[in-house]
Amino acid sequence: MARRAARDPSAVLSVRDLHVYYGSSHALQGVDLTLTSGVHAVVGRNGMGKTTLCNAIMGLTPARSGSIRINGQEVTGRRPHDIARLGVGYTPQGRRLWPTLSVDEHLQMCQARGSSWTVERIYETFPRLAERRNNGGGQLSGGEQQMLAISRALLQDPQLLILDEPTEGLAPVIVAQVQELLHQLAGSGDVAILLVEQNIGVATSVADDVAIMVNGRITTVMNAQELGADRALQQSLLGVGRIEGDATDPAPSRPRRSDTPAPSATEKTTPEKTTQKPVAPGPKNLSGYVAPTRWSPAHWSTDTPPPADSPAPIPPAPIPQEVRP
Repeated sequence: MARRAARDPSAVLSVRDLHVYYGSSHALQGVDLTLTSGVHAVVGRNGMGKTTLCNAIMGLTPARSGSIRINGQEVTGRRPHDIARLGVGYTPQGRRLWPTLSVDEHLQMCQARGSSWTVERIYETFPRLAERRNNGGGQLSGGEQQMLAISRALLQDPQLLILDEPTEGLAPVIVAQVQELLHQLAGSGDVAILLVEQNIGVATSVADDVAIMVNGRITTVMNAQELGADRALQQSLLGVGRIEGDATDPAPSRPRRSDTPAPSATEKTTPEKTTQKPVAPGPKNLSGYVAPTRWSPAHWSTDTPPPADSPAPIPPAPIPQEVRP
């Protein structure tokens, strides 16, 4: 059973007994989650319901029952843009940028009035975006696209930032850049972050607490450092990590049967006789020789005589003569 937290009116995000269905498929089965400040991570394997949880909080996927509160206000059943106006920023899985708009056009279009995050502050926080301000969204690397997607959400001056798989599909060196970016946001204290991740190394290094999601339920909530330091616990809760006896360990050598005597050190082994198959003779060297065709002359050139065993040239077909009466 998941650990149920007491109702906290000061919580930025409070989810209680949330149930979401896709048709008859029960995707979220009584999820409970509380985020007051800092970074709270939700980890789990594919198909466990992590993205469904994000979409339900944002109103993109309707909830069958349960409660979702943002800063104490009930948002279940509200439209996504109304939820965003309450101070919720969302960076969806896959980033979803406009490939033909430049970096600066993305930021200018998303700038909210009176926001503490301005375009100039974004460029100061992410100098790489300032260097690429005139490049289109489709011309950026994966890490730069993720920076731009997060910056687009920050310009709405959110109190809660939801990040769905921010390191998905990125090279390890880019993952390190995104991880450093998350450390900067967490250290600023301006925004509470709900981080949904499969990369347990990133989740445990950035978050304060980690919630384990299995089959649509939050089964465990624990300290991030404790989970990150215990590989056996990761294996038991998530099926990840390397522990003794897993598939990456070398296979043990097969023991010799007791009824088969081992060969002595002085015993000489007789090499097995191998029978070579006859090799068919290869083609003869025909350098300078061109096989005749129907368009070839009737006799061979004196400069390049044909080989002695070459076939006789084919004479050209006779041209029929016109017969007049």
